[in-house]
Amino acid sequence: MSASPLLHHHITGPADAPPLVLGPSLGTSKAVWEPQLPSLSRRFRVLRFDLPGHGGSRADLLRDAEPGRTTVEDLASFVLDLADHHGWDRFHYAGISLGGAIGAHLAAHRPERVASLALICSSAHFGPAELWHARADLVRLKGTAPLLETSPGRWFADASFADTPFGRRLLGILAEADPTGYAACCDALAAYDLRPDLAGITAPTLVVGGAHDVATPAEHAQELAEGIPNAVLKVITCGHLAVEQPRSLQTALTAHLPEDRHAPR
Repeated sequence: MSASPLLHHHITGPADAPPLVLGPSLGTSKAVWEPQLPSLSRRFRVLRFDLPGHGGSRADLLRDAEPGRTTVEDLASFVLDLADHHGWDRFHYAGISLGGAIGAHLAAHRPERVASLALICSSAHFGPAELWHARADLVRLKGTAPLLETSPGRWFADASFADTPFGRRLLGILAEADPTGYAACCDALAAYDLRPDLAGITAPTLVVGGAHDVATPAEHAQELAEGIPNAVLKVITCGHLAVEQPRSLQTALTAHLPEDRHAPR
């Protein structure tokens, strides 16, 4: 059992099923995975977590919230704390965007912990660091309110999805995000570059790209799939959060994840 403060998280699914950890994207929460939960929780013990400063996770969980200090490695350590707390030596992992980067880091640097990996609308390198630092500075100064106007166009294949109940809920989570936690996650993305380590990932890996993802376009998914040995690439008709086509993502995940409920844990 871990003695470290834990991220806010929720577990569902049979107690004897293999563990599956689901990582959210920047600005969202564990809610982003709700469309997939009924299917996945039939076969797995599913753990969804909130990033620091998002959803139910406090920003003061960060070990050092000073600008530029938080890394993806730091965020990945929170996931290991959760797994240790629940007694899971190995677990399957799927993550969207930053959530995917956390899983990829674990698969590259703690391969003994990751049984399989799914990277959804994610990347090995999320673009120039200065852009992420600028966003972090903006949020520290003005909160997440300035992001609400542009996020629908970045998150969704059709910006009108923002007017659906689920779209409004996701944007509400962004509006309520703690600026310190959100900015720290931006810092983590700024420093993240897993490109040199992709070839060392040995976990069976699914890469899902969004055909209409403008935040991490198709070439990001292609780079992951080409860099990770034996990775499988699927492209679905969705934007950055992969919420418009839940059945397409469900089909891809079902084909990727093992059928055996008693697979090694």
